[in-house]
Amino acid sequence: MTPTIYLNGEFMPLAEARVSVMDRGFLFGDGVYEVIPVYSGRPFRLDEHLARLQRSLDAIGLHNPLPHATWTALISQLIARNDNANHTDNTPADQQIYLQLTRGPDTRRNHAFPEQAQATVFMMSEALLLPPARQREQGVSAISAADNRWHRCDIKATSLLANCLLRQRAVEAGCAETVLLRDGFLTEGAAANIFIVQQGVLLAPPKNHLMLPGVTYDVILELAAQHGLPHQVRDVLEEEVRAADEIWLTSSTKEVLPIVRLDDKPVGTGHPGPLYVQMLAWYQDYKQRVMRAAPANQ
Repeated sequence: MTPTIYLNGEFMPLAEARVSVMDRGFLFGDGVYEVIPVYSGRPFRLDEHLARLQRSLDAIGLHNPLPHATWTALISQLIARNDNANHTDNTPADQQIYLQLTRGPDTRRNHAFPEQAQATVFMMSEALLLPPARQREQGVSAISAADNRWHRCDIKATSLLANCLLRQRAVEAGCAETVLLRDGFLTEGAAANIFIVQQGVLLAPPKNHLMLPGVTYDVILELAAQHGLPHQVRDVLEEEVRAADEIWLTSSTKEVLPIVRLDDKPVGTGHPGPLYVQMLAWYQDYKQRVMRAAPANQ
């Protein structure tokens, strides 16, 4: 099946989509994006993702061209147009929606914002490829690196070259992620939020300009509070990361995964820890109850 995408007011085959080379997203990375998991045809925490999109747009001074209701309707249509149902029980296949807005095309390459420009709005759907069971059961490895990105990591901007370079270090080392450290403190991963467990307490770096406020990050903290898991949101020292009993990475597409080796040294016992096992169960139960088992009109 040829994927159907949405571009500037039209649904069309991916192969037919065209954007001007003068688009500021192409020339400057002047835009923002979101990635939204879709379980059984239902977008995961859509309101929260759209709220984060609005915060990113506000931060770069880009007007949102569509109201919330229109975004919701368009995303629903895109999901339906790309639904490859499971032929055994006709359940909708899981997807991930990529949504991007740029400041649009200009008549010349100029760093200053154009006085009049129309935002480029693009959405596409891809298959949601969740981590294999082996990674959840055995854990993954990571490396650490100095966080050398800019100081507005809270904006979900399309200009991700620094993140790509940091993520590539992990790939070349045969690892799943790069854990980022800045001035002796944990910030996040190259493409994920990072939690640690120390003496039975879940620790999370606070939301600030040095990390992206993850939607899954919020879910993890909500589940911890709901189930009585001791947790703190505070600055996490590098030495605490290196001495942690457990380290987790979280994101919309990775959900929650245990890091069992960091810089080729075992984390805790070198196996997924007991609190990770418990959190994974809570997360999967939440996903099943709230997403897969919800009435279709919710």
